[in-house]
Parts: sequence; structure tokens; C-alpha cells
Amino acid sequence: MSQVKRAPDAGIARVMVAVSILMASGLGACVQYASSDPALSPDPAVLHPVVVGSAPMTLDLYPTGGALDPRSRSQIAAFAQKYRRFGSGEILILTAGGRGVAPRAVEETRRVLSAVGPVEVTTRAPIGGGELPPIRVAFLGLKAQVATPCGQWPEDLASGSSLEGWKNEPWANFGCATQATLAAQVDDPRDLIQARPLGPSDVAMRMRAIENVRKGQDPGTAWATTLTPIGGSSGGN
Repeated sequence: MSQVKRAPDAGIARVMVAVSILMASGLGACVQYASSDPALSPDPAVLHPVVVGSAPMTLDLYPTGGALDPRSRSQIAAFAQKYRRFGSGEILILTAGGRGVAPRAVEETRRVLSAVGPVEVTTRAPIGGGELPPIRVAFLGLKAQVATPCGQWPEDLASGSSLEGWKNEPWANFGCATQATLAAQVDDPRDLIQARPLGPSDVAMRMRAIENVRKGQDPGTAWATTLTPIGGSSGGN
């Protein structure tokens, strides 16, 4: 006896199609959320950009015996040179009120700094406890610094109870210390914005290269390498 297959009811077919669509859309949403493609740039320069602007520059001096020692004098000289290059406005000399004031050191500091700009000596709040109160000098100048604060950990990197980290994004503090170190070490903050103009070419090196080309020789510099007794190498011209 032959068996005849019956077509499914039209209503049941519509329900099955609707369920299939809902399941497909749900799976698609899960796949999209669990994607390992990062939504943020992993570049520290983008996460923690270095900005150039006007900011306070300070130096703390600790007099010994009521006067400045050679180390403190060299620090003041470097601070004055920095004011010449990037500073503006008044230079403040802040002394702690009450105990620990060294008039000779303050006067020597004022005399050195007054050669590069206007100086104002003022008193700040006294320091409590056993801390030695320094002489602080400050001015506003051009400075490079990171725009975002470092040391921020808003998320738990080792958390297994949440969906954090599914996007494979860098953590909030990633690269901040590197950017801050770069900003602190740069000699001229403007170098982070644009390159300096090129200096004049070396005429002697250029003429040597041209003469070698005319002679059919290699215009490059020949670096000789010799082996040392222990198998290393030492280079020279």
C-alpha cells in the first residue's frame, strides 16, 4: 500500500518560517556582539594624545645651611634657560610661611631669575609635620603633557563574570605611561606638532659623493668590520 505525503498546513508553515527568522536574527546579534574586532584604536597616541599648551612649570629648591649649593645653582640656571625659551609673565618665588625660611637662598634665587624676567617673591601656606619646606619657583610656559589622566582602571581585566573584553579592546590605561614619558622628555614641545626646518646640506659630503659617481665608484660610505679574537666584531671607517 503506497503512502501519500501530505503538505504541511499553511498556518504551521508560517509559524516555522517566523521562528527560523527570529533564531537567525538572534544568532546574528550574538555573533556581532562577540566579535573580536576592536571598536577603539589600539594606538596609544589616539587613546592618550599628547597636547601642547600653557601650563605651570615648577622647581623645588632645598637650601643647605641657609644658602644654595652648586647643585641648586645649576638647577636655577637651567630653569632660567627654560624660561627664556618657553616662559611668559612673572616668575614666582614661593616660600613657606613660618619656619624654615632661608633669606640668603631666596635672595640669590631672585637675583639669578630677575636677569631673565620679572620676579615676585610671595609666601605660601606653611608645611606641617617634619617635612623640609622647599623654595618653589614657578612660571607659565609652553609644555607638552598627556590630555587624559594616567592610572585609570575602570574595568576589571580579569573579570569572568561579565562580557567585558569580548571586543578585544585595549584597557583604559594602555600606553598612558609611554605617552607621559615622551611628553616629559621632549626638548621642545613644538617638535611633537611639526618638524623643524632642514639645515644646510654638508657640501664636503655632497662633493665627495658626486666625485665618486663620476669615477664610477660607490658613493656610499664604506664601513669596515673586523673580527675580534673572541668572535665579536668592531666597526670603523
